[in-house]
Amino acid sequence: MKKKKKWVLPRHKVVKFFLRLPVALISRWRYRVKLPRFKAQKGRQFLILMNHQTPFDQFFVSATFKMPIYFVGTEDIFSLGFLSKALKFLVAPIPIKKQTADMAAVMNCLRVAREGGTIAMAPEGNRTYTGRTEYMNPAIAPLARKLGLPIALYRIEGGYGIQPRWANTRRKGRMRAYVSEIIEPEEVKTLSDEVLMERIRAGLFVDDRTETGFYRHKKKAEFLERAIYVCPFCGLSHFHSRGDLFYCESCGRAVTYTERMTLVGEGFDFPFASVAEWYDYQCEYVAGLDTSTDGEKLLYTDTVSLSEVIVYERKLRMAKSATAMLYTDRVEIVPNAGEALVLPFSDVSAVSALGRKKINIYHGKQVYQLAGDERFCGLKYVNFYYKYKNALKGEKYGSFLGL
Repeated sequence: MKKKKKWVLPRHKVVKFFLRLPVALISRWRYRVKLPRFKAQKGRQFLILMNHQTPFDQFFVSATFKMPIYFVGTEDIFSLGFLSKALKFLVAPIPIKKQTADMAAVMNCLRVAREGGTIAMAPEGNRTYTGRTEYMNPAIAPLARKLGLPIALYRIEGGYGIQPRWANTRRKGRMRAYVSEIIEPEEVKTLSDEVLMERIRAGLFVDDRTETGFYRHKKKAEFLERAIYVCPFCGLSHFHSRGDLFYCESCGRAVTYTERMTLVGEGFDFPFASVAEWYDYQCEYVAGLDTSTDGEKLLYTDTVSLSEVIVYERKLRMAKSATAMLYTDRVEIVPNAGEALVLPFSDVSAVSALGRKKINIYHGKQVYQLAGDERFCGLKYVNFYYKYKNALKGEKYGSFLGL
């Protein structure tokens, strides 16, 4: 039997030695982040669990810890050709299929732990859209127990203020990233999975609405339509942003997104003080819609590019331009040239949001990726898919809509 190559290799220490200082300097320069020293490392292995606020979070972790870190990363970063090969060679991330049960990822984590590696992951599996820590998969607790490593809870605060997931720009402000707590393996053994999971949730919960600083930029509201698609006055709608203003195209009302991350109606009393409040209302609105007889109702259309993801290898472009149509029970994708692709939610195992304007749809053995334009809201596809799945489980008003 052929012996498996080791995952944890000496070159990863060399890479970490040369890159740690530049990574710390770049992180502080780009995000003005405070990175307090973590003095309790002492050459130990850890399972690092972090909340997820910015696209740079993994670099904050890398700057804090001295040892090489093996990050659990979505399959999307393994489908980028040469760049993916370079990442594998330099830092050997652990691949996982987003929003799916991936036993291969679990086995790879166990393998890295046995070989002496430190593992890092974001239990949310997604960057927050609101500045508040999102849903965490409870499977994290039994995995942490199996790994048998000290758990380092890594808190990132103020990152949403600096760079909301829906924005292109970074704002001027302050944030910090630090180890807030260590849960030792001996203590983990005394906790049930439920209690351990609640400890992890509480330790990583951050709500940037409590931040007291200012986050300044001349385009603070731009691309908020990537996260918001329900108007409190019109229901399902379309939005447009410009500068600090965010408009509903149906009723014409506009709100200002302020440097304190609050929302203020332009000439009227707006019911929500923050994006998080609006987001919660949006989830409640979608969960409460009666779509049982609306299978033929077209909700939204978007112009997208369509690719098939050959998992952990590459992406095959299927259509440079196509029309994606969201119904209550399916997605139809019609290329400018070629046959339509119909993806019934009954045959889809997951829909996940990636980055700012992409989604993956897992249909049988195929993974399809839709990449939209600058104002594409992939979140609505995720929400309506999980609404459909909730209804199948008898949870007509299930609040969990995918994030």
